[in-house]
Amino acid sequence: MKKIITLLVLTMFVLAGCSDKAKPAPGEKKVVNLKVATLIPPMTDMLEIVKPLMKEEGINLDIVVLGDNVQPNNALANKEVDANFFQHVPFMEQYNESNGTDLVLVKPIYHAVFGAYSKRYKSMEELPEGATIAIPNDSVNTARSLMMFADQGIIKLKEGVGLKATQADIVENEKNYKFKEVDLLMLARMMDDADLVTLYPSYAAPLGLTPSKDALLKETVDSEFAISLIARSDNAESAAIQTLADKLTGPEVKKFLEEEYAETALPAFE
Repeated sequence: MKKIITLLVLTMFVLAGCSDKAKPAPGEKKVVNLKVATLIPPMTDMLEIVKPLMKEEGINLDIVVLGDNVQPNNALANKEVDANFFQHVPFMEQYNESNGTDLVLVKPIYHAVFGAYSKRYKSMEELPEGATIAIPNDSVNTARSLMMFADQGIIKLKEGVGLKATQADIVENEKNYKFKEVDLLMLARMMDDADLVTLYPSYAAPLGLTPSKDALLKETVDSEFAISLIARSDNAESAAIQTLADKLTGPEVKKFLEEEYAETALPAFE
């Protein structure tokens, strides 16, 4: 009987020891995992910069790099990731409208200067009548492109169409430019085929192009189109996501943008 009691006591000590090992040490923070979907630099770079800063706050930042501009929103809506960082608010709103989802803005992070580039011509005045202009084929960026050309007086759109604009809304096109709609990620490949191509700076940079030096025309900075941190309505206010928003708008990221992307990615925060 004494042997049985002794064995039971030893077993309890062993189990208690295992239990203690599973608990965080006194003062140690419980690690929170935060999964964020993104696409390309400088977004990926910025997330890498804040990753160690997040770790100091007890948050493990898992950066998920995806291959197109549909997957990050699908992954977020399906709760495969906790947030994404690749888009502006009008693009998010169009996704919500089309899919019945409830993605929400957490914080604007930076402005990507949208511009139009050409391998063949040095100015819009050189662009010939009937020239082919490649623009993105998703509805929001199609409208954004057309609005940029309208703002510069290249074409005229129906009054008030705004971000609903399509080619059907062009009411004046004096030089009969032909607008060819192409997948956003394929636009850079159109530089050899089209006379003019609209590009985000992230896609222009690998070609050695910058808005200030090479764009035949460019969009004025508009906070509506700032590349933003996006989450779902059910988690946007969580401590981990709010911490990520703070780090992405912190001095380390601002310094990085000013030093490495001064002409192409302008901070959307002070």
